[in-house]
Amino acid sequence: QVQLVQSGGGLAQIGGSLSLSCAASGMTWTIYSMGWFRRPAGKNRNENIATITWVDGRPWYSDVVKGRFSISKDSAFNTVHLHMNDLEIEDTAAYYCAAGDPAGEWHYWGQGTQVIVSS
Repeated sequence: QVQLVQSGGGLAQIGGSLSLSCAASGMTWTIYSMGWFRRPAGKNRNENIATITWVDGRPWYSDVVKGRFSISKDSAFNTVHLHMNDLEIEDTAAYYCAAGDPAGEWHYWGQGTQVIVSS
């Protein structure tokens, strides 16, 4: 089992910045990649916005956040961060981190944290 505990998020203005963190514990050696997902209010599916491979730190970003968001990992603390810059109203959502396997299956999820971008 892998446990994921999220922190960060909150309220920001348009153009502002926020950071999210996701600390992994338990069987972390089974993790292939970590991902950040978000679900805007009223939507019924999660949107994968960024991932990073656990061992070598290769990042991937969706087009909607590329150039504005940055994913990184701190191996010493088994933590993945999402730094969000130039925030837009459309970034308002519940954000979740997840741990996945090489097949792209996301088995473990954080508890979620709200990000609200206001004008």
